[in-house]
Amino acid sequence: MDPSLWRDEFPLAKATIYLNHAGVAPWPRRAAEAVTAFAEHNVHHGASNYSHWLETERRLREQLRQLINAPASDDIALLKNTSEGLSFVANGIAWSAGDNIVISAEEFPSNRIPWEALQPRGVAVRQIELLHGHPCPEQALLDACDGRTRLLAISSVQYASGFRVDLDLIGTHCRNHGILFCVDAIQTLGALNFDVSACHADFVVADAHKWMLGPEGIALFYVNSAIREEITLSEFGWHMTQDPNDFDRKDWRPADSARRFECGSPNLLGVHALSASLSLLHEIGIAAVSRIVLNNTSYLTDTIIQHSDLELRSPAQPAHQSGIVSFRHRRHLSETLYRKLHAEGVVCAIRGGAIRFSPHFYTPRDQLDRALELVTDC
Repeated sequence: MDPSLWRDEFPLAKATIYLNHAGVAPWPRRAAEAVTAFAEHNVHHGASNYSHWLETERRLREQLRQLINAPASDDIALLKNTSEGLSFVANGIAWSAGDNIVISAEEFPSNRIPWEALQPRGVAVRQIELLHGHPCPEQALLDACDGRTRLLAISSVQYASGFRVDLDLIGTHCRNHGILFCVDAIQTLGALNFDVSACHADFVVADAHKWMLGPEGIALFYVNSAIREEITLSEFGWHMTQDPNDFDRKDWRPADSARRFECGSPNLLGVHALSASLSLLHEIGIAAVSRIVLNNTSYLTDTIIQHSDLELRSPAQPAHQSGIVSFRHRRHLSETLYRKLHAEGVVCAIRGGAIRFSPHFYTPRDQLDRALELVTDC
């Protein structure tokens, strides 16, 4: 598929080469139009059409259900961000002193701090290095599990290196050994295929502002319906009840659906923006988006490997590649190179001491060539 077909959706400034979708992504034009229409209606009519806004919310839940292949839209909660969802998991499980959690040593703080905060309660956090010589990094995680492992938490893609883990392998092991499986999917959803049923994840969390091309302040939170009621709630309000519109009811109970994790009024501005962004991704098809994203990765990876001054810091094996490509220059500090790229209009990031490129499906090949030219001309 020719990415130029969708270029009108991303009218970025001509001088901008946007390679930071693993950080904060630009919105497609349709998301901005949806927010503008929502704001204009609010200015002129207030909430007179609130029921229509809630239809958009219901549509978003279904779009997110399809994105992760969840059994039902009732399995999807809309939260503020990834950290909130992971905190619900951390605070909702009935831990006992001596329990342990297995994570990777390369996790973003969102998928580390909520687990570390449990250590005063006697819960150990085992941090396993994935990228240091083990022939099967996933097996290194599984080898760290034992009879007291209650949960294995992993990012589907590591934020600094772009390493993509085999979720199906991990999830099958967890299911067979009675270990809860929690996936931070923020670096996958919107870029790569994801199947919650195939990987047996009990929890999936992802904010919208990266590959899903949505705004900050709204996130997906999936909880396996079989264990939903086992998660102790830590936030309460009118919206999380089974009958949220019966304001006078005294004998309230939590909603049967994942809405039990949504304590108050929804972020309808974010709902409209994200629904519009996801409509574009579904229109193209996640399978097609994934092919293009991985083709971009292969192109960048091959070029970096061939250049003697560059050191690839992301996986070279296709099975572990994602939308992230990280590298270092052997003769220049990453900070120096980053400043040069920034001055030339290349929007990227430094993570783990390396330059991180993360183009999306609509990124033109000539922009990748220009960014690589700036790197290799140092």
